[in-house]
Amino acid sequence: MRAPATTAVAAALVTAATLLTAPAAARPAPDAPARSRGGCDPLGGGTACLLPFPNDWYTRPDPRAPTGRRLAFERGTFPRGTGTGTGSGSGDADPAAWNRLDGFSPGSTLLAQVPDVDLKASGAAPVTDIGASLDRDAPLVLLDTDTGKRVPYWAELDANARDKDRRALLVHPARNLRDGHHYAVAVRGLKDAGGRTLPVRPEFARAAGPALPPGDPLRGRQRALRPVLRDLARAGVERRDLQLAWDFTVASTRSLTGDLLTLRDDAFRGLRGRAPSHRVTEVKDFTEAEDPRIAREVHGEITVPSFLDAPGGPPGSLLNRSPGPYGRPRQLPGNTQTAKFQCEIPRSALTRPSRPALYGHGLLGRRKEVAAANVKAMAAEHNYTFCATDWTGMAEEDIPTVLTALGDLGRFPAIPERSQQGMLNGLFTGRALIHRDGLTADPAFRTADGRPLVDRRAELAYDGNSQGGILGATLLAASPDIARGVLGVPGMNYGLLLDRSAAFTQFRPVLDQAYPDKLDQQLYLALAQLVWDHGEANGYANHVTRDPLPGTRAHQVLMHVAYGDHQVPPVAAEVEARTLGARLVTPALAPGRSPDRVPYWGIRTAGRLPYRGSALVVWDSGTPTPPLTNTPPTGPAYGRDPHSDPRNAPAARRQKAAFLSTGRVLDVCEAAPCTAPPAP
Repeated sequence: MRAPATTAVAAALVTAATLLTAPAAARPAPDAPARSRGGCDPLGGGTACLLPFPNDWYTRPDPRAPTGRRLAFERGTFPRGTGTGTGSGSGDADPAAWNRLDGFSPGSTLLAQVPDVDLKASGAAPVTDIGASLDRDAPLVLLDTDTGKRVPYWAELDANARDKDRRALLVHPARNLRDGHHYAVAVRGLKDAGGRTLPVRPEFARAAGPALPPGDPLRGRQRALRPVLRDLARAGVERRDLQLAWDFTVASTRSLTGDLLTLRDDAFRGLRGRAPSHRVTEVKDFTEAEDPRIAREVHGEITVPSFLDAPGGPPGSLLNRSPGPYGRPRQLPGNTQTAKFQCEIPRSALTRPSRPALYGHGLLGRRKEVAAANVKAMAAEHNYTFCATDWTGMAEEDIPTVLTALGDLGRFPAIPERSQQGMLNGLFTGRALIHRDGLTADPAFRTADGRPLVDRRAELAYDGNSQGGILGATLLAASPDIARGVLGVPGMNYGLLLDRSAAFTQFRPVLDQAYPDKLDQQLYLALAQLVWDHGEANGYANHVTRDPLPGTRAHQVLMHVAYGDHQVPPVAAEVEARTLGARLVTPALAPGRSPDRVPYWGIRTAGRLPYRGSALVVWDSGTPTPPLTNTPPTGPAYGRDPHSDPRNAPAARRQKAAFLSTGRVLDVCEAAPCTAPPAP
């Protein structure tokens, strides 16, 4: 993700000082299980409302929804913060933004609470042996009931929790679940450290047992459970072996991507084939002595229709929606957004027009990162003009909003909703760069004698690093103009990667203060991901390289992963690679380097290079293997952070350039594992 500037975070933390200094309130007692569907699931045992999660108990039938269901969280069922946050202060989040959805996240981490479980004694598949999750007798089963196929995963206990009675069991799908599909979860044969099989909770035993009489508090839960038990039995999971079972539905493609596509289609329709309105505000020409790589830097603004609910769409804005609980975004009359851009034109473009490309900046950063040394080197070495605009919603100006959301879950939708406007800003910047009447028609993008510095006829490319690697997949999925993209040190699913990211440690005190209970924190991350899907790659990964979204084409993606990355955990990139269908360039690592039983399990290999198609390349700088738990690689045992190494390696840039221009993945490592020297 690349940590944002420390000064920017520090300033925002001062703004949130009340959250960090106020005394922590006592954790509320767990809610009593509700007797009506929509309240707390009685199968959770009263440990925490919403467990197990995700769970169709928290949905209702809706024939208008593509999945036939709609989320139906009741107010008061979400984790309650301490009330010291920078948001509403009540700690009682309004579930309206969640209840627009017709299912759960395709990257959902499954959450349950089993106080005395020992996963090793139980034989549960760890992150180092994902293949074991598909064993016939695996203690945890994740079943796609629409296809009858089991889904691979890894299981772990929350290593951040010290109280075993508040420690979550986490089950992570090894590839994203399919949009709109229904899943059943089975838990069986879990044991304690002594090898003793754990008892079945009485609530589940009764619900899974003989028919309960009318009026029994569990009768409704039993009716909802019966189809789940039948689905599992058909897959060979017997009822008598179960300790717990439940089901959930993944959101439909329309639910996950419909808002962004509405923004895109309405905005592009309004162009009527014209270039987006733009103006150049500053041109800087450099002598070769001043900058041997870049001849000209251009700054400017693009006017973009704003679909946010405040004039100009400032930080903290939400999408403006048509009336009704499921309203789609619509533009306030006359509301626009100014997307500022910065372009770096290489010196090589003075003799031959350069290829156009968009660049995506890092975590909560700014467009000026397009002038970083590695981007300038890529531009100069391979004749690319890179243009960048801020990732609105996840840019430096959004840091106070992010801190507010970490202190108050109810404020979280402001991040992904403004991020969707940011995606539209990026799409408009790309269109302006390649339109005949766009940026290339401006004198700023031409020589003194009128020759173009950018070849607008060349395919528009994308290259992004860290957060730019995460959000870049969303931009690709929605783009009608970009054919290929490079995702540098990428991943997806913030709910998965934040616990494992060293970049998140500077923000964690806010979450710790507002939600001190670790079980509540896991529920917070899971709930946040439901709405975050609409603004990051997790909600779009199923449609980047195959099954493209309406108005787009299937894209090709090259993923560059830094082994041992401290900021974006490589395990999140591996989940993304399986989801995208990216092929692994081999040999990926030196023998014995990986602790996995089968390194990169489930990712097919690219075979002999060159390979034409989406691919994953691992760059190894010698950094130790990251933790095998959901904790960040901090401290001397994990060495230096290799996060910036791939983009700074000339061989990696050579591979990126060839891929972006031809779609072929070249062998730049002489048939050996790719290594990247430590970045300066």
